Amino acid sequence: MDVENKSGHALFDPVTEADRAAEQAMRAFIGERFHDHGIIGEEYPDKLGTARHIWSLDPIDGTRSFICGLPNWTTLIALLEDGDPVLGLVDAPVLDEIYVGSGNEAWMVRSGGQVAIRTSQCCALSEARLSTTDPFLFGDDGHESCGFERLRRAARVTRYGHDAYAYARLAAGTIDLVVESGLKPHDYNPLGPLVRAAGGQVGNWSGGTDLASGAIVAAASRELYDAAVELLAVE
Repeated sequence: MDVENKSGHALFDPVTEADRAAEQAMRAFIGERFHDHGIIGEEYPDKLGTARHIWSLDPIDGTRSFICGLPNWTTLIALLEDGDPVLGLVDAPVLDEIYVGSGNEAWMVRSGGQVAIRTSQCCALSEARLSTTDPFLFGDDGHESCGFERLRRAARVTRYGHDAYAYARLAAGTIDLVVESGLKPHDYNPLGPLVRAAGGQVGNWSGGTDLASGAIVAAASRELYDAAVELLAVE
């Protein structure tokens, strides 16, 4: 299918008709079931209204993987209550895996069966399995890329290219640490509820909980999160 570059610049930010059609389908379904709920999404203008509940939608997270025929792209859905994400869902349809987290419960649905999931609780960087989507997407000033390089050298193993699927696998216990920057609300809204419900920690690069900067650290444990932030913060 045709692929457009949303950025219009050298940085390739792809969008396809599948992105738009999927978000339209989700918006229509939500509108039928929850007439007064707000909706924010990646591809279309926000519909907020006065509702306490707002749905956050990212129809295809990992469009680069999608257009390359790779299976690890996902659909991201979050439910916000009074502005705070209270439920997060990561759906990997090609892999037949759905990851859901709310409160203190997280689970995965695969082939019709549902199982509880939990992070690995890894505490040490030397034992950590680290992931980021692409190290070349970090900021141009060099601070972010240098911080990530310090983490990469400290971690046991590093894997790239998984977008939101890396957070799902962190919640399921097979990845221990995910570090990224430049994320938008539709990217990170589902991640906090999912990872925290599975026993993990999500915050920013400075150790705080405000994710508005788009610089995200998700870790299997508080100890691992603090160790990652300490390396990222070094000038």
